Amino acid sequence: MPDPNLSKPRKLPRQSRSVAMVDAILEASARVLLERGYAGMSTNVVAQQAGVSVGSLYQYFPNKESLLVALHSRHAEQMARSIEAILNAPGNGGLRGEIVRLVRAAMAAHEVEPQLHRLLENERPFFEGNNSGKGVEADIHRHIQRLLADHPDDVRHPDLAVAAWMTMRMTESLVHTAILHPPHDLVLSQIEPAIVDAIHAFLTYDSRHRS
Repeated sequence: MPDPNLSKPRKLPRQSRSVAMVDAILEASARVLLERGYAGMSTNVVAQQAGVSVGSLYQYFPNKESLLVALHSRHAEQMARSIEAILNAPGNGGLRGEIVRLVRAAMAAHEVEPQLHRLLENERPFFEGNNSGKGVEADIHRHIQRLLADHPDDVRHPDLAVAAWMTMRMTESLVHTAILHPPHDLVLSQIEPAIVDAIHAFLTYDSRHRS
């Protein structure tokens, strides 16, 4: 596994011109990754595709691992914006209605550049040891915890933090598999309500009454 410090971007762009250049570099990185895969990706090819010099690229990204980390972070932020756009809209369907919105938001997020998402997931080892996407995860966790706190009469799990973490992980795991690795004999219209049922059953089951 690469040294995490070597796979981080060197600096953040500050001026509008440098922001535009970094955006162009990341767009080119995504294209090259989709066309050639990680093995065929190089800083030289990315720089050429982005229309910048390799020296300009190296000002921000020391190697292709750092490009991959930046792509992962950007994709996580795009997914988070997709989720927030749905979850921040007013809702009045009770706990189950909120779970429906959460699952639909996750579905929409996973449909953002699904091919790129698959490739980034395949390169997961390169993200170990860095904080790519951690801030996004924390924001979503806090949002779900607030959502559950708004329905104290329905949520039976005694630990709200655990319930929020489980809700987030169940949603992520089930939706991720449904979108990126769908079963050949099922369609999303069948899977989505089943995911809602599973999460709702977990949240409304009072584990303190187990024998």
